[in-house]
Amino acid sequence: MTRSVTERTRQESQRTNSGQCPDCETNTVVSDPDRGELICRECGLVLGDEPIDYGPEWRAFNAKEHDQLSRVGAPLTQSMHDRGLTTTIDWRNRDANGHTMSADKHGQLHRLRVWQERIRTKNAGERNLKYALSEIDRMVSALGLPNSVKETASVIYRRALDRDLIRGRSIEGVATSALYTACREEGIPRSLEEVTAVSRVDQREIGRTYRYIADELNINLEPTNPRQFVPRFCSELGVGKDVESKAVEIIDATTEQGLHSGKSPTGFAAAAIYAAGLLCNETIPQRAVAETAQTTVVTVRNRYREQLDAIDQSVEA
Repeated sequence: MTRSVTERTRQESQRTNSGQCPDCETNTVVSDPDRGELICRECGLVLGDEPIDYGPEWRAFNAKEHDQLSRVGAPLTQSMHDRGLTTTIDWRNRDANGHTMSADKHGQLHRLRVWQERIRTKNAGERNLKYALSEIDRMVSALGLPNSVKETASVIYRRALDRDLIRGRSIEGVATSALYTACREEGIPRSLEEVTAVSRVDQREIGRTYRYIADELNINLEPTNPRQFVPRFCSELGVGKDVESKAVEIIDATTEQGLHSGKSPTGFAAAAIYAAGLLCNETIPQRAVAETAQTTVVTVRNRYREQLDAIDQSVEA
């Protein structure tokens, strides 16, 4: 009898933890913070009246107070070789009370910083990882990318390092390829030319390493949509919203016909912006469009003519 009661209690506890009501067996268990109860939204059964509050016991009224009162460190991050678990010695040479230390202490702290920096990496693999992640951080800052892209690129590089895909290839090339892959995974429009401009390797090596890493890590990416580049290019060119909307319409119409297949997405987007400027009676120099998209004037000229011809054919049809 005792065993059956205990087993039933254990099953009810498991259902509660999984969000399932033990009475009506529906996944409608919710928490009521006003009353401090755990109830079933379907049948009204009270499953608990003493929930655990995992929040802080202190109150903060702004972001500055929240940071000052917090007793935890920064979250784990993949963009640092030690995932942010290390400690650092402050460079200001002050004690816990904020007082300036003596000259002898300055020298001692300097030596401690040197040794602390040395012991952060215990072998050549960690030193290479530290250098690669610093390269990713530098390129992310130069391209103005969000932290999510940096984290994704760091994870991709770590996966390549675990699979021993770095052997025979430069650290800069693999790091840049990981960043380019992360941009495409996160849907951030950055062309291969833009990534090459901030990298320390040439475009051919980046493209070759990118294809190799994507194949070995089974990363399947959709082809880049040219319309992703339109808002940024239009913002840099300072054109109106009507031109931007028209350029998106041109890209959508020509993409349905397969006209963008095999063509550079940045050049295709630049040509659509130039064609939209012509249709909206707004003068946009071809050279300015080409320089913004980091392509040639010949590419813009050829692509916009193809797009206008395709639009005329679709209208006539």
